[in-house]
Amino acid sequence: MKSRIFIYLFIFASLIGLYLFISSNKIVSLQEEKLNTMQAEIAVLEDSLQGRQLELFDMQYFSLENNDDALAYYDHLKIDNLSRYIADKLLETNETKGDNPLVPYEGMENSFKINKIKILNHQWIVTDFSDGKYWGELLLKYELKDDLGIDFTLIDHLLYTRSN
Repeated sequence: MKSRIFIYLFIFASLIGLYLFISSNKIVSLQEEKLNTMQAEIAVLEDSLQGRQLELFDMQYFSLENNDDALAYYDHLKIDNLSRYIADKLLETNETKGDNPLVPYEGMENSFKINKIKILNHQWIVTDFSDGKYWGELLLKYELKDDLGIDFTLIDHLLYTRSN
C-alpha cells in the first residue's frame, strides 16, 4: 500500500511537472513571438522617424536660424535670438487699431492681423494673415538697422477666396 502511494505521488508530480513544462514552453514561444513583432514594429518606426527627420531638415533649409551666412550679416548687433526679435517687431505692427498696416486689404469680418511668421533669411519674411474668416499671405522684405529698428516692405501678397 505504501509503495502505491509513492507511485501515485510520483505519477502526480510527473504530471504536474509535464504540465508546467508544456505551459512554460507555450509562454516562452508567445513571448518570443511578441518580441519579434515588437522588433519589427521598432524597425518600421525607426524608418518612419528617419524619414520625418529628413523632411524636417528639408523644411528648415529656408530658415534664418539655420543659415549661418544670413546670421553673420547681423552679428555686429549682438542680438541673442535674432529670429524672435524680428518676429516680435513684426507682431508689434498688429497693435495698431484696425487692420495691420502691412496688409493691403481691408478686413471683411474683423481687422486683418498677422498670425504666423517664417523668417527665410536676412532679407525676406513670409507671413500669414487673417481676419478670422478670410486669410492670405504676405512676402515681406525687411531691413534691420544698426539702431535695432526694422523697416518692413511689402513685396507681394495674396488673399485666398472662399469656395463656399
